[in-house]
Amino acid sequence: MKGLRKVLTPFAPDQSGAESVLYGYGGIIVILDAGGCTGNICGFDEPRWSGRHSALFSAGLRDMDAIMGRDKLLIEKLAAITERIPASFAALIGTPVPAVIGTDFEALARMAGKATGLPVISLDTTGFRLCDEGAADAFLALFKAFTSEAAPQAGRVGVIGADPLDLAHVADADVFRCELAKEGYEHIAVYAIDDDLDDVCSAAQAEKNIVVAPSGLPAARWLLHTFGTPFEVRYPGGAHWLGNASVEGLSVLVVHQQVLADTLREELTARGVRAVVCASWFGMDDTLKSPSDRHLTEEEDFITLVAEGHFDCIVADDMLHRLCPDYAGLWLHVPEFSVSGQNPDVMWEQAQ
Repeated sequence: MKGLRKVLTPFAPDQSGAESVLYGYGGIIVILDAGGCTGNICGFDEPRWSGRHSALFSAGLRDMDAIMGRDKLLIEKLAAITERIPASFAALIGTPVPAVIGTDFEALARMAGKATGLPVISLDTTGFRLCDEGAADAFLALFKAFTSEAAPQAGRVGVIGADPLDLAHVADADVFRCELAKEGYEHIAVYAIDDDLDDVCSAAQAEKNIVVAPSGLPAARWLLHTFGTPFEVRYPGGAHWLGNASVEGLSVLVVHQQVLADTLREELTARGVRAVVCASWFGMDDTLKSPSDRHLTEEEDFITLVAEGHFDCIVADDMLHRLCPDYAGLWLHVPEFSVSGQNPDVMWEQAQ
């Protein structure tokens, strides 16, 4: 049955991916919902919520607000918030409610900008797509809104796509910095983790960008087209997730977001595996795909792939092991919070 889930929970929707990108930039983020979507974001989809809060609000739309499209009331609420909370910008993030009634997000952003005097980012996410698409929209909108033209400077690099829902672990941001420092970069901005808005504003100064997840590709391509900033697609230091596993001669299945999966495939190939198949539950860019790559939609897709692939080793989140409890081969755990929703606060040493 299409859409039936017996083991996996529903994956985070696009509004959660958008929020994840904007979370730490000091803006006022308004989720245009009746309260339920914001509760899900804070309670389940945002691993930083328990330790690092953000100015994240629900629009609190009531039935008639949604039916009548009372935009003036929303703008008044937002203006009142900006009088009490200092912010560098405001963001309006969509949910199924405004999607159903056809909210004009561009007009709403203009009205909000006039009322608050702040730059306003509007994202017409719908709740019907997955988190990676919302993150891609947010990265692109963020750079379009704030990045100014500037001459590139040697030693500066940007990392795009590193929101917590796309990383194996948020501490991978430290791995990126360590690996890129070894390559000679002195100023390393890992966007959406612990940088600030100044880094986004000066993004054109980077001599290169590193895209670590498909969600970063639209923004990287825009920066290339607009400012001429070249980019590479890789997950620096990602091979550490394989540890010292001996895989020579094995047939391996890797399941993760596309860029990390590709990075692990390269490392596995270097270690002498017989064959590697990469799969992902999320978007896969055609320019990065290999003929053997598989996109997963249903639980049955994964179960069938494992059964028919006869893999000696699977590299994936442990949660997926529940879908094939009889699998007896080597299983290497690589966390994927957007799939399992588990262990967001596990210490880096334990993750290794």
